[in-house]
Amino acid sequence: MRFKGFRRPDGAVGIRNHVLILPSVVCANRVARGIAQTVAGATWVEHQHGCTQLGADAELTSHILTAHGTHPNVYGVVVVGLGCETIRAQDIAAAIKKQCPYKPVEVVIIQDQGGSVKATAAGASAARAMVAGASAQEREWLDAAELILGTECGGSDACSGMSANPALGEASDMLIDAGGTVILAETTEIIGAEHIIAGRAVNDAVAAKGYQLIAQCEEAANKMGVDMRGGQPTPGNIAGGLSSIEEKSLGCIYKAGTKPLQDVIEYGAPVTKKGLVWMDTPGQDIEQITGMVAGGCQLVVFTTGRGTPCGSPIVPTIKVATNTELFEKMNDNMDINAGTIISGDESVVQVGRRIFKEMLEISSGRLAKAEILGFNDFAIRRIGPTM
Repeated sequence: MRFKGFRRPDGAVGIRNHVLILPSVVCANRVARGIAQTVAGATWVEHQHGCTQLGADAELTSHILTAHGTHPNVYGVVVVGLGCETIRAQDIAAAIKKQCPYKPVEVVIIQDQGGSVKATAAGASAARAMVAGASAQEREWLDAAELILGTECGGSDACSGMSANPALGEASDMLIDAGGTVILAETTEIIGAEHIIAGRAVNDAVAAKGYQLIAQCEEAANKMGVDMRGGQPTPGNIAGGLSSIEEKSLGCIYKAGTKPLQDVIEYGAPVTKKGLVWMDTPGQDIEQITGMVAGGCQLVVFTTGRGTPCGSPIVPTIKVATNTELFEKMNDNMDINAGTIISGDESVVQVGRRIFKEMLEISSGRLAKAEILGFNDFAIRRIGPTM
């Protein structure tokens, strides 16, 4: 099982060759967008962070930004700063260069350039040179064992646990059998099913980490006067036919397949183990994808029963519809129809194999619909107040 990707000098493997325009602070968003929209072949991130953050909150933002710059799907980076922010562009660029000395990295400071117009021009000049270098690189055949898959279940319906999620679980097992890695995330959407996932842990320590994440999640909700169990699905999930978070969780965990749980890691932490890994992320779709990408996943498969068009700036996001009506209604956004399981036209195994085939084809360069439409959603989990 192979695909065509890019082998980096440090051994990492990318499936895209993006030039990333990365603002270190919310004040630089418009300039970053202007640079990317000026240079074909560049992509960009927008976010609300980077200033008046303290302690662990600032450290997490710095880590997530740096991890997107060092990501193997990224060929080169232009880091854009305002010039007076907490999280400085110079520091993000230096961290990227330290981890990936082979990558072209440039810094543009809006105040130093003399304003946004001049900064956009300077950034575009740097990005054009990087795109020229990226376009000269050729893909090579690589083993599927090099892939890290991020899994996402967003906007569930009554079919999610019977069609798209079990089919994605089949594809997850296929990737792990091939030597690859799968990330299970959305801690809030494991509540009520944590004993099932923990029961698959390779040892007691890994299982204990999983139970600890669930306890921390519920404790945080309790402090806000909210009991997560027995209810709390979103309005969309309720409209889709789900009655409780436990019911959603029991459907969500199917996407993780059947393999042993090898590790439990923090939000955005690098994935270092092969096989199934649980990352502690919120259930919020974009924050979850951003965390998994920071952890190193090169692609995401996103199941949905309600429909969503979102996608990452640097990682292809494959959408799997749980029912045929949704697939036909939002065909511009949906890549795969798992509703054929509900109609009896295909089995879970058959759709799982289709998902796996799609993963390999998109890893080899074919675009997912979210990429074609230019979705570049990005959000960092916030763990502290703005000061």
